[in-house]
Amino acid sequence: MTPLQARQLEDRFHAVWTRAGGAHARDAYADLAGRYGEPGRHYHTLDHIRRCLRDLDWARSSIDTADADAVELALWCHDVIYVPGATDNEARSAGWIRQWGTGMATAGRIAALVLETVHDGIPASTAGRFTADIDLAALGCGRRRFRHNGACLRAERTDLDDQAYDAAERAFLRALLDSPRIFHTELFHARYEARARGNLAWRLAQPGPPGLTGIRR
Repeated sequence: MTPLQARQLEDRFHAVWTRAGGAHARDAYADLAGRYGEPGRHYHTLDHIRRCLRDLDWARSSIDTADADAVELALWCHDVIYVPGATDNEARSAGWIRQWGTGMATAGRIAALVLETVHDGIPASTAGRFTADIDLAALGCGRRRFRHNGACLRAERTDLDDQAYDAAERAFLRALLDSPRIFHTELFHARYEARARGNLAWRLAQPGPPGLTGIRR
């Protein structure tokens, strides 16, 4: 990310945070950016957030105006807490917005949207379905980027050897592939479903997880 892109990203956070009624936008962003920049993060970084925001901007005209900022803030916050192997990362990320969003009328709703990125069912609300779909949209990227993302995800799990990681990744990807739909909104289903299924099938046909070489932040 270039210095200009970093500044634009920070300015965008300040704007949506302030629109939502949040206070101390600069302090909140400093804490958020510091967490996304923690050593050992390779996929769950601000680059992932930038990709989410690009997909949000593409879909924004299809999202209810009253929901758009809540979806955006949920995307900003959904991986702010990331401990490799922990099962409560999303819950703790939801807690982050409750803590920093004190006085923000929509903080509870944003926290609920963050929890939709657990991807353990079909979100009940349209805003939740868009939040979940945008988080997973990278599954439908081109094969080269998909492979790179896979290597970045593998690099984050230094707590697992290749065999254990491969088994865990296969279980998650197989569950996605076996589901009737990966993407719950018609918009993202039409744009990404076929390519995402092709990527998942390709990965499951590989003998093991991607290597760790060539990973760049």
